[in-house]
Amino acid sequence: MSTENITYYSKQAESLSTQYDNVCFTEVHSDWLKHLPEKGWALDVGAGSGRDALYLAKHGLSVVAVEPAEGMRQLAQSQKHHPNIHWLDDSLPELQEVFALQIKFDLILLSAVWMHIAPSNRERAFRKLSSLLKPNGKLVISLRHGECHDERVMYDVSTSEQAQLANKFGLTYELATSQLAPDKIGRADVSWQTVVLTLPDDGTGAFPLIRNIVVNDNKASTYKLALLRALLRIAEGHPGAVIDHNDECIVLPLGLVALYWMKLYKPLVDTFSIQQNSNTKKGLSFIKEDGWPQLSSLANNDLFLGASYTNSKLANNLHKTLKDISSTIRDMPAKHITLPGTKERVFSVEVKSPRIPPSIVLDKAYLASFGSFILPKTIWDAMAQFSVWIEPALLNEWVAQMEKYQNNKKMAFTRQHYFDALRWDNPLRNTTRVRKRIEELMLEQSVYCVWSGKRLNYSAQLAVDHAIPFARWPNNDLWNLLPSLTQINLKKSDRLPSAIKLNGCRSDIISWWQSAWKNNDTEFFAQATLALPRLSPQNQSFDDVFSAFALQRDRLRDLQQLTEWS
Repeated sequence: MSTENITYYSKQAESLSTQYDNVCFTEVHSDWLKHLPEKGWALDVGAGSGRDALYLAKHGLSVVAVEPAEGMRQLAQSQKHHPNIHWLDDSLPELQEVFALQIKFDLILLSAVWMHIAPSNRERAFRKLSSLLKPNGKLVISLRHGECHDERVMYDVSTSEQAQLANKFGLTYELATSQLAPDKIGRADVSWQTVVLTLPDDGTGAFPLIRNIVVNDNKASTYKLALLRALLRIAEGHPGAVIDHNDECIVLPLGLVALYWMKLYKPLVDTFSIQQNSNTKKGLSFIKEDGWPQLSSLANNDLFLGASYTNSKLANNLHKTLKDISSTIRDMPAKHITLPGTKERVFSVEVKSPRIPPSIVLDKAYLASFGSFILPKTIWDAMAQFSVWIEPALLNEWVAQMEKYQNNKKMAFTRQHYFDALRWDNPLRNTTRVRKRIEELMLEQSVYCVWSGKRLNYSAQLAVDHAIPFARWPNNDLWNLLPSLTQINLKKSDRLPSAIKLNGCRSDIISWWQSAWKNNDTEFFAQATLALPRLSPQNQSFDDVFSAFALQRDRLRDLQQLTEWS
């Protein structure tokens, strides 16, 4: 908090305290009272008059009350004395005195504080606060909207900022007030919103189980890490890959897990030649002469969903490799990853033996022909929402494993060398193909900007827009790349089209898909089926793709709380 604000609150301590105390805790905080813990520790940041700290203490919580304004703090201590309240002279973003206590909190309350934190300090402040929470702990932040007419320094606030910070630091987000609430002390030009942010509860079993697999399992190969990372990438980017599910389990195409396993190991084995298990004589069980070595001409970016392979020899070798990997996954990591202290397997694998086709399309039906991979829904949900937490742990553990192997020690690889080899190749942000297709069509017919309905006449006007922003969800699928006017594309930037905007452009988007990709419908539908939810492998309907597209828009908005554009 700025020195100007601290000085103001100290000088105005008596009048402000009287003002705050004239409104009771339950009236001010009625919108989130259902989240109030029955016991434990609470941190009241910017405790002011002590009204809230006193209520929490009387409720049965042990309270750390932080107030940097000396006048306010001293007055509160004298008037709101309670044995369960511990007052500190401290402030955001550092909270040095709070961290020195070595306490994790069930509740952290920032009431009328966030607008005083400069935008440049907010990410740091949020990171500090989130690290002070217990599992299932609540961070409650009230947001003040309206002009300030005194000497205090205030900055604009928004729920979208809170949502983005929550996503970045692995908290769940809930808007406690659906509408702006009027000011409780009667200021006509001031209104409020409250957000409740939660650190996911270890009690679900997902986080400690994943951690146990990553860190505590003592198997000597990197197979378990490859499996978890493949699942993580699928959960994050391919909700449509799920072929069955219930309240307990998620079923994925085994061939898709095998494909992502292949994409993870290819640079490690083919490009960097880094040892991947402790037995140099045994080698890797999924690398067999009539499979993997025959695919050296394929780069990782050649192995994209929807890709077709018509060369029968190449198709045969790729099919054989995916089959070998599927068997390895079943016989090695899936077999040996068990619940802590038991022999009960975490994952189930059902392997099939499909015939080798003369040509291959990497679509859902083909990938499912290898069998099924079954995992607990709690793990799937955790991976889908908190990959930002899980992947660094996987990478660090994988590097630690590789550093132990003798051949790698002889090669004197650096840690950066290992991390470079483990870098996931997201699809390149490349719109050249779609731009070329637009220009081809413009020679034959009118092509329109899907967002404005205006005709595209010159290539200088032309932009190719990632409807779901690439920066937020790296996806170069044909359904996600749309013709747009340059100026509109610039205005949209990395924002998600609002539900109203997207549905208002439905006919233009479907018309573009039909015109552009009627001769590439196999690739188009294969990509859409794996990336978007609720599409059957047999789907050939552009209308159904749009409905799934709209659903994925809502899903990403909920998971990542993306800023919207209309």
